[in-house]
Amino acid sequence: MKALMSRLAGLVMIFMFFAGSGVGAQERPERFQRREAPVAIPVTVFHSTQGANLPTAETLSKGELLFEISHRFLPAVADGADALWGFDGPVYNRFGLAYAVSSRMMVGVQRTNLHDNLELNAKARLWETRSEAALVMIGAMGGIAWNTAAPTGAGADDGEGQSYGQLMLNVLVGERLALGVVPTVMHNPVIVDATSENTFVLGGHAQLYLSQHASLLAEWIKSPGRAGLEHNSGTFGIELETGGHFFKVILTNQARMNPTQFLGGTPFEFKSDEWRVGFNVTRVIAF
Repeated sequence: MKALMSRLAGLVMIFMFFAGSGVGAQERPERFQRREAPVAIPVTVFHSTQGANLPTAETLSKGELLFEISHRFLPAVADGADALWGFDGPVYNRFGLAYAVSSRMMVGVQRTNLHDNLELNAKARLWETRSEAALVMIGAMGGIAWNTAAPTGAGADDGEGQSYGQLMLNVLVGERLALGVVPTVMHNPVIVDATSENTFVLGGHAQLYLSQHASLLAEWIKSPGRAGLEHNSGTFGIELETGGHFFKVILTNQARMNPTQFLGGTPFEFKSDEWRVGFNVTRVIAF
């Protein structure tokens, strides 16, 4: 009996040895084998949905939400230590929310404390193409705004409305330089005028991507000169991108925030003693 048990134990050990060898000899499954056809890389010119002020043709993915908080400090940097080189305030502030109803369409709302300007807007990515020479993207945007704390004056009633429509023409030159042109038609640029008018505004901006996370930006908006808003808007600064956040820190002669405000011009010349500090912070939230 003892000899039989010994033989059985030996057979079990031999079986386990060969079974283990068989398992080890099986071909290892390919864990990283592509199971689907490769997906085309989407055309992207600017990384963010907006420059310092002007919009880009970029949109969010369907279902994503964009939250923004931006400031423009009113004291000039040239005011020196007495105004903490422009940081003492007060500030114009803007909060914004935008939602991507599809991968090509966004709707948004934004409010600034200058005249309590409240805007509803919509943006669409219309067309894009990729070639060996460049990437091109075209979009359109429009909005309507109400100034619920408008200053008194002829024709400036509470809640007086403004509106605008614009095209965004974006091109990526090489791998690092993004260029944009934004022609705009705006209704009622000056809310204290007794009569409303339509005006044409042309904006241009550029962004040089130094790395995946850092870039330099510049912007110029040419507006028809009018009393109190005699000058064109110029802006330059840096953008830092990380984890769904975009941080823009800028110097500008334009302190006004919402489109129907900054598209109308600025009272400050574009020279160093009129530059103001500003920042934009946006956060993309995916559900």
